[in-house]
Amino acid sequence: MPVSILSALMLSAVQAAPAASQRAAPPPIALARQAETVRRYASDARQGVAVGADAVYAVSNWSIVRYDKASGEKQAEWTGNRARFPHINSCNLIAAELVCASSNFPATPQVSTIEVFDPVDLHHKRSVSLGLGTGSITWVDRHDGSWWAMFANYDGRGGEAPRDHRHTTLVRLDDQWRRLEAWALPPSILERIAPMSISGGGWGPDGRLYLTGHDLPELYAVAIPMGGGVLNHVETLGIEAEGQAIDWDEAEPGMLYGITRRTREILAMKTPATGR
Repeated sequence: MPVSILSALMLSAVQAAPAASQRAAPPPIALARQAETVRRYASDARQGVAVGADAVYAVSNWSIVRYDKASGEKQAEWTGNRARFPHINSCNLIAAELVCASSNFPATPQVSTIEVFDPVDLHHKRSVSLGLGTGSITWVDRHDGSWWAMFANYDGRGGEAPRDHRHTTLVRLDDQWRRLEAWALPPSILERIAPMSISGGGWGPDGRLYLTGHDLPELYAVAIPMGGGVLNHVETLGIEAEGQAIDWDEAEPGMLYGITRRTREILAMKTPATGR
């Protein structure tokens, strides 16, 4: 075959092949166990939600809004400098503070920080810089005497070569935010979240760790393995929230809060009973 024709065919094949960042997420699957949405809150949530005993918080990149949990009435709002806080992804009420995972997504190199707010008036209290490397932090939680955080990696926008979504990492850290241990995701979850990553997570009332992706209405229960460096995928539950950041309601065990980007509502979802 003439070189010119071969070159044309190769160019055509490259142009026809979709980029990794443009790959469509896998279609939803039928799941036997589903969470039931029992309440909706009008909000402008874009990234996720946090929940406390008497308040829910809508997280939207460089803004956080507090709503009364009973009435849904807006109570406080914080708006930050977009250049300094481009992507607050999730928050969690820990020891009477609102502790948030923040990054410079979609910019690279990836930089991650912990931003801490007063949970009542939402004033910014302090920041912990985790610096470069590992990925973009998407959630942080406190469990079993340690800090736990997920560092997302992506195939395209927001990714940092040569890492891709397979390099998404769960990290356990000490009180000085030093890395102690880390685990990779199993293939059964990686194939569901590609080409994106894990957006939300937190330790549930049953002692299991639950994760959500970026687009699918699925909640992944995982466990720390007895050996090796890959998390065990225990179960997948159906939820209405299409991924994004989540939070468990400690005042009502089994109640999971998330958001739907279709209407930007905050969702209170009752999960089916699970065992340890």
